[in-house]
Amino acid sequence: MHYINELREGERLIEHYFCKKKESRESKAGKTFFSLKLADKTGMIDTKIWEITNDIGQFDEGDIVKIDGVVSSYNGEPQLKVTKLRKSREGEYELSDFIPSTEKDVGEMFGKITSLINNVENQFIKKLLQSIFTNEERVDAFKKHSAAMHLHHAFMGGLLEHTLSVAETCMFLGARYKYVDMDLLLAGALLHDIGKIHELSALPQNEYTDDGQMLGHIIIGLEIVGAEIAKIEKFPRETASLIKHCIIAHHGEYEFGSPKIPATPEAMIIHFADNIDAKLTTFAEIYDKDTTPGKWTAFQKSLGRYIRKPQ
Repeated sequence: MHYINELREGERLIEHYFCKKKESRESKAGKTFFSLKLADKTGMIDTKIWEITNDIGQFDEGDIVKIDGVVSSYNGEPQLKVTKLRKSREGEYELSDFIPSTEKDVGEMFGKITSLINNVENQFIKKLLQSIFTNEERVDAFKKHSAAMHLHHAFMGGLLEHTLSVAETCMFLGARYKYVDMDLLLAGALLHDIGKIHELSALPQNEYTDDGQMLGHIIIGLEIVGAEIAKIEKFPRETASLIKHCIIAHHGEYEFGSPKIPATPEAMIIHFADNIDAKLTTFAEIYDKDTTPGKWTAFQKSLGRYIRKPQ
């Protein structure tokens, strides 16, 4: 397998890739061409088909395709120019080549989440967490989903990995400060991104769903939590509001899409733990992929800066 992160300018390849995007465009001269985004588990590459001939078979977004092309460069970024393409046949490829996955043990990570829930003292919060994290269909999606499309944890198991990291960081920080309700803090940490199981489609597509586009994971998460709370008899209204506040305030600032800014110690800790994990995981993912010579990476648009490589 010629993985995308290993491709070099001038290289000719015949390989299978996942077609993440397909657009039909028109050149200035009025000629139709295809602009594609091809992907595997290591990344994505801009792809052009300038000549739509009989060598270009029928295919759609979401297909695995076999291509014959050459790696070039455009504006300093790698680009693939394809001359032949057809839909891949079953048995010609391994699906695992197109689905990036966590390097950590999924069962072990989920076991840690279960252990954290078992230690909750507030029986209403415990019932809520158990109801959410014992639903088989929801748990299956939670274990498999990514936490983002591109920026961080954009791989199978990413949502689980990110959620556990945030929860563990919250437990570490919360124990060091006064006035922090540890059960409430854990609930908010475990539930802050639960809406992503419906915001994003399953891998390898990993695209926004209709609800993801129209509602977003914060609103979807509130709906999931609200529905489960409604099933628990005499669940305290104030506790429900405090948990929901942790979810809607976890982006921290209005400018970052947060409907509310943190107004409790628990919401503040969750915001910072979420931000720390997202940013430092982004650093690590950049280090894994960057091939720029020297001590500094290329300019990172997602972070708005160059970053220094680890020594």
